[in-house]
Formats: sequence, structure tokens, C-alpha cells
Amino acid sequence: MKKITQIVLLSIVAMASQAYAQEFNVNNDLLGNEATFQTDLGKVTFSEIPKVENKVKSDARQQLSDFVKNIKSATGQFAQATTGGKAKPAQSGTFAFERPGKFSWKVTKPFEQSVISDGKLVYQYDPDLAQVTERLVKDAVGASPASILFGTGSLEQNFTVKTLPEKDGMVWLRATPKVADAGMSHIDIAFANNLPAELRILDSFGQTTTIKLRNFKSNAAVSAATFHFTAPAGVDRVRLN
Repeated sequence: MKKITQIVLLSIVAMASQAYAQEFNVNNDLLGNEATFQTDLGKVTFSEIPKVENKVKSDARQQLSDFVKNIKSATGQFAQATTGGKAKPAQSGTFAFERPGKFSWKVTKPFEQSVISDGKLVYQYDPDLAQVTERLVKDAVGASPASILFGTGSLEQNFTVKTLPEKDGMVWLRATPKVADAGMSHIDIAFANNLPAELRILDSFGQTTTIKLRNFKSNAAVSAATFHFTAPAGVDRVRLN
């Protein structure tokens, strides 16, 4: 999986549903500084995010279809953590999207980083490196689940999809790339009440990244400025084809 796609998913589309949660048994020694974000319970760490409970009878495949069909825009929060291999700090931040192809994925803790798409170009901005990379949307997320969650395509075009057993109060599906991906083995996506609630991405190095989406506001009015990026003065720009 391309780095840009990992960041979007490790977030997203990143993104979409942040009104749920479940206990994730990892400790601070493994994760480093625990990322936090705001919930109805106040500021909570990744391991304290409340559970979400699915009350819709349809399976994950149908819930994905309903989500793509009915949710045209959204805002919310995300938290993510990686286990296995080299320890990484947990991250949290905010997301927004507007179909087709516009999204904003902003990591706020423990460091700032942004991935923004205006529908044509995707910008990945790292303030610490004072660098922004740019690429066409189709090259950044064209064959990723992010393009399905934020776009209008069909997951089956690029992935083999199968329904998994219900777990943790949510319904699941697994998407495996039809073409071998150097970065991703597969991604499991959980749905609750016709919204994506959790992503678990297994990479080729045996690491699992779990992304939880919360405080999801469906069909929210999102300012056009959210999907506009202007590089600060002095920032290096790298265009990837």
C-alpha cells in the first residue's frame, strides 16, 4: 500500500464513523505517548474509546453499499494504533470528506501531519520536514478502500471481498487486493448502523494498524476551504507522478 493510502486509511476514510469504540489491549510502553480525543466522556485515550453497537440487521457488504449510497459528506475524529514489529506512538486527529474524492485527514497528536484532497490532487504535508508531496487522486487512492469510502466506485473492482463473522458488536468484511500489494496483506472493515466504525490493516511486515472512527456527523455541510491546501512559504514541494 502506498504511504499516502496508509495515512488516509490509518485515519479515514481515516474516516468515516466516529461514534463507537471498543477496548484495545495495548499499553503505553508499546504505544509511546497515548493519543487522545474528545468524546461524550471527555478526553479519552485510545484504549478507553467507548464501544459501538450495531443495531442494523444487514451484513457488512450491504452496510458498505448503503454508506456509499446515502452518506455524501461527513466530519469526525479518528484514533489509530499499530501493534507488532517496531513500536509506534498512537495517533489521533480529525477527518472530513465530500464525495467524490474530496477529503481531509489531519493528525493532531502526537505530531501534526495532513493529507488533503481537493478532488484532483492529494497533498501530504509534514510540518516537521517542511515538505509537501503532491500526486493525482487516481494515483493516490484509486485502488484502495479509501476510494470506496470517499468515492463512488465498487470495492470488488480491485479487491476480493468476503463477509466475516460478527465480532465486538459489529459486522465485518475483509478486502484483499486482487493484485499483490507490497505494503498491505488485507484490510478488515467493521460497520455499525450503516457507518464504518473500525479498520484493521495487516501489512506485509506483520504489523496491524487499528483505526477507530468517532463523533461521526453524516451529510454535514463542509466548508470548501477544508479541501483546499496552500503550502506555507519555504516548504519544499515534491510532485509524484
